[in-house]
Amino acid sequence: MEGIAFSPSNNFNWYPQIHPIKTLIPIPFRFCNYKTNNPNQSLLSFSINSSKTTQTPITQPPPLVVVGSANADIYVEIDRLPTEGETISAKNGQTLAGGKGANQATCGAKLSYPTYFVGQVGDDAHGKLITQALGNGGVRLEYLKSLGGGVPTGHAVVMLQSNGQNSIIIVGGANMSSWPDKLSDQDLDVVKNAGIVLLQREIPDSVNIQVAKAAKGAGVTVIMDAGGMDAPMPQELLKFVDIFSPNESELRRLTGMPTDNFEQISQAAAKCHKMGVKQVLVKLGAKGSALFIEGEEPITQPIIPAAQVVDTTGAGDTFTASFAVALVEGKSKRECLNFAAAAASLCVQVKGAIPSMPDRKSILNLLQSV
Repeated sequence: MEGIAFSPSNNFNWYPQIHPIKTLIPIPFRFCNYKTNNPNQSLLSFSINSSKTTQTPITQPPPLVVVGSANADIYVEIDRLPTEGETISAKNGQTLAGGKGANQATCGAKLSYPTYFVGQVGDDAHGKLITQALGNGGVRLEYLKSLGGGVPTGHAVVMLQSNGQNSIIIVGGANMSSWPDKLSDQDLDVVKNAGIVLLQREIPDSVNIQVAKAAKGAGVTVIMDAGGMDAPMPQELLKFVDIFSPNESELRRLTGMPTDNFEQISQAAAKCHKMGVKQVLVKLGAKGSALFIEGEEPITQPIIPAAQVVDTTGAGDTFTASFAVALVEGKSKRECLNFAAAAASLCVQVKGAIPSMPDRKSILNLLQSV
């Protein structure tokens, strides 16, 4: 995303809403039901001190669960992209943790919202780099698996130009390898007990379908980020998705329709509605964003340029995850768009996807200053 910014609202109240809870009869490890939009949904928690008859329940909202990719992003800083057959020198290079799933999970955790990441890394240096970065960011890692057998951690080559724009080549590695044909009950349980689930297309579609189906069956909202593999979107996956979030080029590729202006984008979003997705959240880069809800007028989000565009690599992931957190906290769709745009505006001002994820306080300060 380029030149990210937002339009302010006069009625913001961006402090997390704690969901009311219902406490069950205490047992050695106490379980608590947290009220969500799904009456059959509960979130597992426990207290260590169970010897007292009077106990204070743990007040934690149902989590954000991100199922997706984790990559080691190999950055090379260049003045321009090489032409065919040309070799050029990079000004600098470094390796940072990234991947769309890991980016989104870190964003949720940096916003002080309980966030779990379900994914896979290799048993190698890159895997350790990612695990450490996610843990330092506050992400819960009980469902992150380290694969043996020589399966490498996924990685990406990020060619970062001096204007902040990038081109990326992805090597799937553990993100695309050795997933079980059927996900474990443990993995699906955390999905069913989520407040909201985020998916992307840097892991196999078969995994996304299982997760989306389990979430949908439990009444959990599913947001599908269209970024990742360049392949048709399976209809079986779309029917379990509540909010589909492409950028302009992804929307054009997946619908086969032009997206050069807002009217064309609206028509492409309408095609997504016919494919079974009722809400389409389109990231429009320098033109902002728009949410197309079937049967309603689009909600548009104008932008103002960021103070400085350093690196746009994680901006789309920041936008999507911030939107998800605001949504699960009960904000209106327009407020969600404003919050997400503010988060993305801060993100592009720092190099590296995970290092650039803003915290809630920074976003609130930005919203109050405009």
